[in-house]
Amino acid sequence: MAQVLSISRAAHLLGVTRGALQKRMREGELASFDGMVATEELLRLYPDLELEDSGAFEHVKEIKEKAFAKRVRERMLPSQEVLAMRLFAQSEELADLRRHLSHYHNLVATLQERLETMRHAHPSDQVRELGAMLDAGLARVLGSDEKTDTLAVMDDVMRVMSAHITLKPGGGEFVLQGPETVLEAALRTGHAPSYGCGNGNCGLCKARVVSGDVRQVRPYDYPLSSAEKAQNYTLLCCHTAVTDLVVEMIEAEGPADIPEQHIAAKVKSVAEAGPDTLVLHVQTPRSSRLRFMAGQSVSLGIAGGTADFRGEYPIASCSCDDRNLLFHVPREEGNEFATLLFSNAIHAGDAINVWGPWGDFVLKKASTRPILCLACDTGFAPVKSLIEHALAVEAAESIALYWTTTRADGHYLDNQCRAWAAALDDFTYHPLTAADEATAGTEAALAANRDFPDVAGRDVYIAGPEAFVEAARAKLLASGLPEAHLTLETL
Repeated sequence: MAQVLSISRAAHLLGVTRGALQKRMREGELASFDGMVATEELLRLYPDLELEDSGAFEHVKEIKEKAFAKRVRERMLPSQEVLAMRLFAQSEELADLRRHLSHYHNLVATLQERLETMRHAHPSDQVRELGAMLDAGLARVLGSDEKTDTLAVMDDVMRVMSAHITLKPGGGEFVLQGPETVLEAALRTGHAPSYGCGNGNCGLCKARVVSGDVRQVRPYDYPLSSAEKAQNYTLLCCHTAVTDLVVEMIEAEGPADIPEQHIAAKVKSVAEAGPDTLVLHVQTPRSSRLRFMAGQSVSLGIAGGTADFRGEYPIASCSCDDRNLLFHVPREEGNEFATLLFSNAIHAGDAINVWGPWGDFVLKKASTRPILCLACDTGFAPVKSLIEHALAVEAAESIALYWTTTRADGHYLDNQCRAWAAALDDFTYHPLTAADEATAGTEAALAANRDFPDVAGRDVYIAGPEAFVEAARAKLLASGLPEAHLTLETL
C-alpha cells in the first residue's frame, strides 16, 4: 500500500527541488491531494530510483566514506541520545504495526474457519462464494511479488537521520539535520522565525510544539512559565527534534517585521575580490546575532570614529547565517569608510558597529514565479544574498542572473556564478559588459527579453546604480512586465 508524503519531504528524498515537483503538479504529471503526493505516483515519475540515488542519502554516504572523521560525524549525525530516541520511536511504531497485523491475521483465520464450518453445516452458493473470495484474496496477498515501495523505505530510514518540521499557521516545511537545533535548521533553510540571542537568554524564539517530541541540547536561562510549559512551549534555539514536529510559529512576513538592531561586532577578514572591490567579513557575537532578510542593507561604522567613517552597504550573504555577514565594498572617491579599508587601516579583530537592517529589497514571500535578477557592478551584492536565500527555500522553479559591469575589475565573483550554473539545473548566468550605467540597464533588459519571451510572468529584481536601475525598469515595463513584479534597489 502506497504512503503519502508532503511535497517538501518528497523533494528531500528524491533529491529534486520542491519547485520541480510543483511544476509537474501544475502540468498534470503528478497528482496531489491536499498538498500530499502518493509514493506510487512519485515512483511512476522516477521509476529508476534506487536508495543510493536519493538526494537525502548523500549525507549518509558521506558519513560512510569519512567514518573515522569525528568532526564530520558530529556535524552530520544527531547525538547518540537523539538517535536512540528516534530508533525507539520507530520501534514503537513497528511494534504497534505488528500488533495490528497479528489481530488482523487472527481475525482472518477465525473468519476462514467459520466459513469452512458453514460450508459443511449450511451449504449455499453465497457461503461458497464468500469462501472462494477469501481464498483468492489470501492467495493474491501471499503470492504477491509487488515491488517494494522504495520511497517508503527511504522515508523510514531518513526519519532516523533527520526530522521533518511543519510550521503552523503558515504551512512552511523544512528538514532538521544532524545535531542542529530547530532554530538553526529554520534559519539554514531560509525561514524567518522570531529570535534574538540564539543561546537561551532572551526567550524571543519560544514557540509551541503542537505535535512531536523535542530534546534539550543546550542550557538556557530564560524561565518558561508553568502555563507555557503546560501548553508545550519550548525554546527553539536550545532544543532539537526527536521526531517529526508540527510547530506553531509566526514568521516575519516582510522587512517591517524585523526590528532595528545595533550590534558591536568584529572584523573577521578583509579580502580582495578585484583591484577595486573588497569583501569585508564581519562577525557578530554568538549572543547578539543580526536578524535580517536577504537583500537588506546595514550601516557600518568604525568604533570610536565619526559619522564620516560610516557607510551603508547591502549584505552580500544569506540570512541563513546570521553571524557571518559579507559586504562588497567598491573603491569610491570621497568615501572615507572605503578609503580606510583600501588603505589597510582596518584589520581582522577590529571592532565595528552594525546598525540595521534597512530596505525592502527582499523576495516576494508568497510568489512562486520564476526569478529574473539584473545587477550592475556591486549591485551583485544584494542580488547574491537574494539568490542564496531563494535556493535555500526553493522559492522558484528557475533563476536567471544578468550581471552587467562597467568597472575595470568586472565580474569580481564570476567563478561563484559559474559554479551555481554548473551545479544547478534551473540556474542560468549571463555576464555582460557596458560602457556606462544607463547603457548597462538597457542592454541587460534587452538580453532578458530576448532570452525570456515570458518575462511578464516572472519576478524581476534589479540592483545597481540609479541610471542602471531606471533604464532597466523602463525597458522591462515597456515590454509588458507588470510593475507589481518589480523589486528595485538603488546603490
